[in-house]
Amino acid sequence: MATMRDNPYGAFNYTVSLGDGDEASVVAGFSDVSGLGNEQNYSEYRNGNEKFNTVRKVPNTFKNDDVTLKRGLIGSTDLFEWIKRVREGAYEPRQVTVTLLDEARQPVASFRLRNAQPKKWTGPTLAAKGGGEVAMEELQLVHEGIDYQ
Repeated sequence: MATMRDNPYGAFNYTVSLGDGDEASVVAGFSDVSGLGNEQNYSEYRNGNEKFNTVRKVPNTFKNDDVTLKRGLIGSTDLFEWIKRVREGAYEPRQVTVTLLDEARQPVASFRLRNAQPKKWTGPTLAAKGGGEVAMEELQLVHEGIDYQ
């Protein structure tokens, strides 16, 4: 995948895959992907006979940030149908993969979200004063971890 180079990769060439195997594919690309991250929690601990008068930081659990996907509203109901099934009690986690591409559209890095599930869907903001605005929808995902490849 990625090779060492002097210039960093651009953030504008990427693909998003929502699901593996028999899961329904999502129509259209996404204009924005944000929230790829996690945060490690630490406990403070100090033995009574420690040499230094300070606490140690012991790593314990970690928290994954919610990932937000945005795309122009295209008339496809695939995201909303997934949310609807989950809302009605279905357990439908998916392996979501965001793949960064180089200028030649070759994969250079992938971020795989394990067991991603829809948390929130936001429809477009509509305004009659209009002109050149695009109707956007937004999907917020929760997940159980990010694998970087």
